[in-house]
Amino acid sequence: MQIEINIDDETPLFTQLIEQIKNAVLSGVISAGDPLPSIRQLANDLDLNNKTVAKAYKLLERDEVIITRGYRGTFIHENARKNSTKDLNGLVIQELTKTIETLKASGATDSEIRIAFADAMKTERN
Repeated sequence: MQIEINIDDETPLFTQLIEQIKNAVLSGVISAGDPLPSIRQLANDLDLNNKTVAKAYKLLERDEVIITRGYRGTFIHENARKNSTKDLNGLVIQELTKTIETLKASGATDSEIRIAFADAMKTERN
């Protein structure tokens, strides 16, 4: 699997990495059970920060595209092909857009919506 990161692209580096791994799964370049490089190895190979690769791996694991088996390594999840088509970020944007449209139709200003969103996020963490 060949991964190429474009540092000049507006797309965040971890997102580029996620998309390329998902595309490799969908195209059959990598299959269920195939090993992936360690976070450190992939970061070194791509000249990225370890935290960037760790974030991508964490999100891929959340979406069940990859699975980490402790010290044995990271592998392509058995349901990776099906799960690679999920777009959680797109869903979040879609739902937030609907909510914002509803709030604006009610007369809420952009500032009120931003402040309320920030307050809601703070409340959610506690």
